[in-house]
Amino acid sequence: MKSITNKRTKAFIIDQVISTVVTSGVEYVLRKKIKNGAFHTLLTPTVVMWGLEYAQLRKNGQTVGYKALGLALENEDGSPLSSCQIAKRMLYRDFISTFHYIKNRKTFEKDEGAILPHDVIAGTVVKEV
Repeated sequence: MKSITNKRTKAFIIDQVISTVVTSGVEYVLRKKIKNGAFHTLLTPTVVMWGLEYAQLRKNGQTVGYKALGLALENEDGSPLSSCQIAKRMLYRDFISTFHYIKNRKTFEKDEGAILPHDVIAGTVVKEV
């Protein structure tokens, strides 16, 4: 694994742990109101993770994990990230990007891991700060 890809993986794990803790709290509160187990298994963790990531990236271009490992998500042209870019990146990463990895592992990452397929689609790049 290349340096930035390795850092991105560690940052994602940190963000996932934080999301899991928040999801536990949200689930505890919602369990009394919503009795559907599938809702809590499928929807709650996804919505919490995407909500946390979206809010952090929209506010300062870094999640807690990215900040801890010295990474920042930026627009390719240097302008601020748009809401559409962030949403497109998250959706593509969680649903389609895996198929790109399975299809061709050697070309999955570009620029030493700074650009993955979901970054290409969203027009973003991860840089070390």
